[in-house]
Amino acid sequence: MFMSRYIGRFAPSPTGLLHIGSLIAALASYLHARASQGQWLVRMEDLDPPREMPGAASAILQSLEDHGLTWDGEVLWQSQRHDAYRQVINDLLLANKAFYCTCSRSDLQGSNGVYQGQCRGCVTPPRDHDFALRLQVEDKAVAFDDEIQGRFSQQLEREVGDVVLQRKDGFFAYQLAVVVDDAYQGVSHVVRGSDLLDSTPRQIYLQQVMAYTTPDYLHFPVITNEQGDKLSKQTFAAPLDSREACKNLCVALAFLKQALPPEELCQQVNHIVAWAVEHWSVDDIPGVLGLPQSVIPAKAGIQCCQFPL
Repeated sequence: MFMSRYIGRFAPSPTGLLHIGSLIAALASYLHARASQGQWLVRMEDLDPPREMPGAASAILQSLEDHGLTWDGEVLWQSQRHDAYRQVINDLLLANKAFYCTCSRSDLQGSNGVYQGQCRGCVTPPRDHDFALRLQVEDKAVAFDDEIQGRFSQQLEREVGDVVLQRKDGFFAYQLAVVVDDAYQGVSHVVRGSDLLDSTPRQIYLQQVMAYTTPDYLHFPVITNEQGDKLSKQTFAAPLDSREACKNLCVALAFLKQALPPEELCQQVNHIVAWAVEHWSVDDIPGVLGLPQSVIPAKAGIQCCQFPL
């Protein structure tokens, strides 16, 4: 689709509005792409209609624009990609690499949620039960080198089990859609929060099965609240106020330990973003997982421009 050595992306879910945590993710992926003179795409992960907030998708796109984060090309909507996901599942079934599964969550409680292969070999849809579709994984470790976190390895069969591709309710799973769409869009670099680090080996395994190219990965620590919980819609993170866009950008930069612009450049979002692209430094991003990252960088004595953080 795009002829560029570097293609990055930001893929929000329209289950709520953007908050400071999602701005950090968008900004980090944007800066990494632009500093590499690459493309930056936006993909809307609208795969779960019952959980979506009416109007959230358009509000997310407007918020990105309000914060000076403009994307290349058209937004890709996963709700329009069902045929592609279905084709991949059919290919996996024909290759005996996927199977139908009637197991419930309660069936997995005894194994701490790790699927034990109970339905392996089921290649026809069960008539009397709801079913999911799973990818059968091999008994081997999948490892990769993250740009911040270093070497990360996961033994899929023992630690995760066979991966869900399509849920019992008929909706396609995130692990399938993200891999298919990264390949479709030619994504070369994935920059995202460390909460998705342990999903990466599952995605790499599916990439290998489908003979897709594996992108480079960079997982930065996620921002947390004072209780140590990741900021998210589930923890009632406050939505971004675009009237405070300049301040929001500075908070995000401070969290990522990036150089902050001088005061005279802090009046317009475009000036802040341009400064941030020019001074982007992966080496300065905090790399230790598991440590609390304050939502208010001022606790470390940081101030940005005229804005007290």
